[in-house]
Amino acid sequence: MSEETTLNAVELATELTIAWLGNQNNRVSADDVPAFLRTMHATLSDLASGGSSTEASEEAAPAVEYTPAVSVRKSLASNDHIISMIDGKPYKTLRRHLSTNGMTPEEYRARYNLKADYPMVAPSYSEAHRAMAHKIGLGAKGRAARNAAASAPASAAIKTRKPRARAVSTRTDSTGILISGLM
Repeated sequence: MSEETTLNAVELATELTIAWLGNQNNRVSADDVPAFLRTMHATLSDLASGGSSTEASEEAAPAVEYTPAVSVRKSLASNDHIISMIDGKPYKTLRRHLSTNGMTPEEYRARYNLKADYPMVAPSYSEAHRAMAHKIGLGAKGRAARNAAASAPASAAIKTRKPRARAVSTRTDSTGILISGLM
């Protein structure tokens, strides 16, 4: 019966490794495949025996090293798009692409050792949105208030009093008609 379990673990590990390598998002060199297959077999054997060894999980952790599809320089080479390091495809903005892959921009930067200021939006796309926002006047109110405050003299900064509203009195005459007047 142990031969049958060993054979099943080997076959299952092989099938899982083939499926993992068949996924286009997983990029791995040919030298790393045997180590991955050994790790997969050890994990399956451990699961079949009912135990959970920490050695198998420690070996699996270094095996999950992500290789970028392109270099950082190539990913930022164009003003029209940013090339994703996950799949090597161009995108105007990476946020939706990252969310479909279950990642945040911070996790993406950490996975590929990118700087904190690595952009998530293509420069031309960002500039087009900026120009559109200026055209429709977004942010103009704040800018006008800052300019007015900077150019106004210090004496004009004193608040002027607004006139008070007068109270209106209402009463009814002997016929029941409503009469109103200022106090």
